[in-house]
Amino acid sequence: MLLRQIADDRLAQYAYFIACQKTKEAIVFDPERDIDRYLALAAREGMKIVAVAETHIHADFLSGARELATATGARAYLSAEGGPDWQSKWAPSVTHTLLHDGDTFAIGGIEFRAMHTPGHTPEHMSYLVTDRGTGATTPMGLISGDFVFVGDLGRPDLLETAAGLEGIAESSAHALYASARRFVDLPDALQVWPAHGAGSACGKSLGAVPQSTVGYEKATSPILKLVGNERAFVDDILSGQPEPPLYFARMKTLNRDGVPLLGEMPQPPSITNVASHASEWEKPGTIIIDTRPWAAFRDGHLPNSIWAPTSMMFSMVAGSYAKPEEKIVLVADGARADELIRSLVRIGYDHIIALVTPDAIATAPKLERTPEITVKDAAAAASASAADAFILDVRGASEHAAGCVNGSTNVAYTRLAAHLAGLPRDKRLVVHCALGGRSAAATSMLRRLGFDAANVAGGFEEWKRQGLPVAHPAPASSAACCSP
Repeated sequence: MLLRQIADDRLAQYAYFIACQKTKEAIVFDPERDIDRYLALAAREGMKIVAVAETHIHADFLSGARELATATGARAYLSAEGGPDWQSKWAPSVTHTLLHDGDTFAIGGIEFRAMHTPGHTPEHMSYLVTDRGTGATTPMGLISGDFVFVGDLGRPDLLETAAGLEGIAESSAHALYASARRFVDLPDALQVWPAHGAGSACGKSLGAVPQSTVGYEKATSPILKLVGNERAFVDDILSGQPEPPLYFARMKTLNRDGVPLLGEMPQPPSITNVASHASEWEKPGTIIIDTRPWAAFRDGHLPNSIWAPTSMMFSMVAGSYAKPEEKIVLVADGARADELIRSLVRIGYDHIIALVTPDAIATAPKLERTPEITVKDAAAAASASAADAFILDVRGASEHAAGCVNGSTNVAYTRLAAHLAGLPRDKRLVVHCALGGRSAAATSMLRRLGFDAANVAGGFEEWKRQGLPVAHPAPASSAACCSP
């Protein structure tokens, strides 16, 4: 058996390529849309992709299962569990098999057994993998999807917090508990191959190790230690989860109904002189995503731009602040262009019309600056915030609850676009996060939309370092005001 984990570091996502070396047949689990990577891997290994499978209907990226099945003729293996609302509606467009708990299928000498593990989603499937070609009769590993991560379990609240299905988080948490009880009964030596690692928003404390074992997770995972106390388990898994980005709801719908086929990857023209393009890019329906270092963006950027760092924040910022129908002008170093374009495609941003090199910014007929202030300036504004300024904390709710600026309003930066109507346009928005990165992105978006916003350099950590007063709010939800 040949097994390869294909990592997307920006989305902290893992796909799996598993092949039978005897028959030269392969299957890919949980692929992303840019399928050329899997096809290239198959070619290098001398394998043919004959199947593709999903663990569940994803919320954090667009699945490439339909793309891969269409391009290769591969059979798609999909969950039939969870009820009619949780079936992949696009399945009839390809050759497919719907699986129930306990169903098996084989790729060459490798057997896969479907294991229904609801909780993260109602239809979620994990897959026990047995290499029968070697004479093995017991599974060696579990494709666990978003059910079991290293050090955590998949959050059960996303259908409510991201997709808007009210009242489903509690029942999903109880379903996850039942799945966890089933997991801990598996053999300790069984390897665990998860769909995400550290940095994913599909859990709150994912480890950075790419795989684990059942025994190790039982011994070390805090949430699995609560198996045996259902109430404590449910309370713990539902508390402290990070705010999901707004684009998760769109991912969920498209993955269920059918991701548009991509075909070839976008190949935007490279622009080295923007003088003849800048006015066109300022028109509605176009957005400029600038990935240069923050200081360069702050000191001079094209109008109609937002700032998105090339870190793991890139997808979060683009997905939260750009609209999928907008035309995108990407400002990026040519060496990083391909990976950034792939990151956009993986969350459904296909209309990339131009690539602008950082040096070309100097050819623009006009540039805009983004105000940035010190924490002492922010403190002065906070002391008179009712009349002059509006203190906006774009950290997560749990960070805000642990300490905040008195009188501040908290909205996580990935959810900010849904709260614009509640922000004043007659005051300066003083925007901060923990260190200044998330707030820089948020400030760029707000200024693009016409708000008078300024970023706080150094963020709340610098605020505390300067010995400025820290307030502690009463327990509250996002968009809550902080008071002493």
